[in-house]
Amino acid sequence: MAKQLPPEYRDANGFIAEVIRTNRRKSVDIRVEEGAVSVVVPVETSLERIDELLAAKRRWIKEKIALHREMSPPSSKRYVSGESFSYLGRNYRLKVEKGPFAPVRLLQGRLVVSVPMSTAQPQMIRNALVRWYKRQAEVKLREKVARWAPQVGVEPSGVTIKTFKSRWGSCTAKGELQFNWQIMMAPNRMVDYVVVHELCHLVRHDHSPAFWSEVEKTLPCYEESREWLKRHGHEVTVL
Repeated sequence: MAKQLPPEYRDANGFIAEVIRTNRRKSVDIRVEEGAVSVVVPVETSLERIDELLAAKRRWIKEKIALHREMSPPSSKRYVSGESFSYLGRNYRLKVEKGPFAPVRLLQGRLVVSVPMSTAQPQMIRNALVRWYKRQAEVKLREKVARWAPQVGVEPSGVTIKTFKSRWGSCTAKGELQFNWQIMMAPNRMVDYVVVHELCHLVRHDHSPAFWSEVEKTLPCYEESREWLKRHGHEVTVL
């Protein structure tokens, strides 16, 4: 079975790179997604080699980060201590600590992150929050799929976490469910609705009356969640 180790982080002077070691790769892959940098490397790759690779690609990485900032919609967030961020419908205060980078942790009702002093600090904090939400999505959405799939009477071929611009989830022709990580900022019952919605697409791959009948069998009050997301969905995706 393929082994993937917990991520490490490298301070690359202006951005934080997440290091993901895996025995599924024999080459290095540097990615910039949502403005966050990750480098996927073979398990045995040394930190010195990783730092060399990041330095060699620094200009390209910084250009990608700058492009993401330009393309992103304006946010009212300043990423400072005391700001509120929603997780499964509850608001948690951000606590920023100064020091070597440490990923976001949910401690005593606060989202705690450690970052070095830098002009790029707000972007570092935002990227740390994005990584945290994505990791929560990986765990929680798989748990919810496992819970609801037997009730719908289906078995998906897989679950993937993605970034969508205008949808909460998708069901592929091969039976894989794909979810937008940003749904983790919505109330818990909305997340359940999105999961059941996509599971029901394994029964009916359309939005016909028969499809909505399948959703209603599992979630009799699904229309409330559907309407809530239509009205408030844009509010929970601001990060």
